Amino acid sequence: MTRSACRRVRLAACAKAGCVYALIVFAIGFALGAIRVLLLAPRLGDAIAVLLEAPLMLAVSWKISRWTASKHGLLSDPGGALLMGAIAFAVLMLAELATSMLFFNRTVAEYFAGFWSMARAIGLASQLCFASFPFLQASNRQIQSSR
Repeated sequence: MTRSACRRVRLAACAKAGCVYALIVFAIGFALGAIRVLLLAPRLGDAIAVLLEAPLMLAVSWKISRWTASKHGLLSDPGGALLMGAIAFAVLMLAELATSMLFFNRTVAEYFAGFWSMARAIGLASQLCFASFPFLQASNRQIQSSR
C-alpha cells in the first residue's frame, strides 16, 4: 500500500471513530439532557443541573472513547486519537446546533450566544474534555507500553 493510501485509510478510521464516538455520546446526552431540563433544572437551576449531569456524561464519554478508539485501532496512535477527538467534537457541536435550531427554534447566533451562560460554559468545558479523551487514553497507553 502506498503512503498516501495508508494516510487515507488512517484518516477514514479517525473520521469513522470520531463520528461513532460523537453520535453515541450525543444520543446518551440527549436522553440525560431531557431529564436534566424537565426534572432537575426547574428545581435546582440550570447551572446546578448541568453540574450534576456533567460527571456522569464524562464517565460515559471516557468509556465510549476507549471502546471506539480500540475498535478502530487508535488506542496505540496518539496522533490518530487526537484527530478522532477533534472530529468527534466537530460532529457533537454540529449535532447540538442542529438540535437547537430544529427543536428549540434558535438561530446560529443564539446558539453561540448561549455559551455566555454558566450552564452552557460548564457544558462546553465538558465537551472539550470529551474531545481530549481519545488522545489522553492513547497517550497513556503509549507511556505505559514504553516502561
